[in-house]
This record gives sequence, C-alpha cells and structure tokens, in this order.
Amino acid sequence: MVVRMRHTRAHTANRRSHHALEGARLSKCVKCSELHLRHQACTNCGTYRGKPVLSLVKTIAKTEKRLATKGKAAK
Repeated sequence: MVVRMRHTRAHTANRRSHHALEGARLSKCVKCSELHLRHQACTNCGTYRGKPVLSLVKTIAKTEKRLATKGKAAK
C-alpha cells in the first residue's frame, strides 16, 4: 500500500463516529408497569401485551431446585 492511499486517524475516527451502539429500547409492562425489552415477555409478571405467556411458578421452582443441588455439590 502506498502512503498517499493512507487515511489519517481523524478520517478513520470520523467514519467510525457513526458506529456507536445505542441503548436498548424499553417498554413499560401493561400489567405491572415494569420496564422490559420490546417484543419480549415481562420477566417480572410473565405477560406479553397483557396476556400471560410464562408460568413463573415453574421457572422459580426450577431455579430453586437447581440452586439447591448446586449448593449440595459445593459442600
């Protein structure tokens, strides 16, 4: 590559100035008013667009069981 084809640091930085990541867009849950990612079920109450889609009772029980077995294995 020849020197005349080189881009300066400023030229490169100006081009990359548009590559910054934006923050995630959040929506407010209709049922519990908790913030959640768009197009995903609320992790607090398990609803999506006001309708229940996740059984959090099963999820919580599964998590507790996993943590209990992990605690036993550590001892």
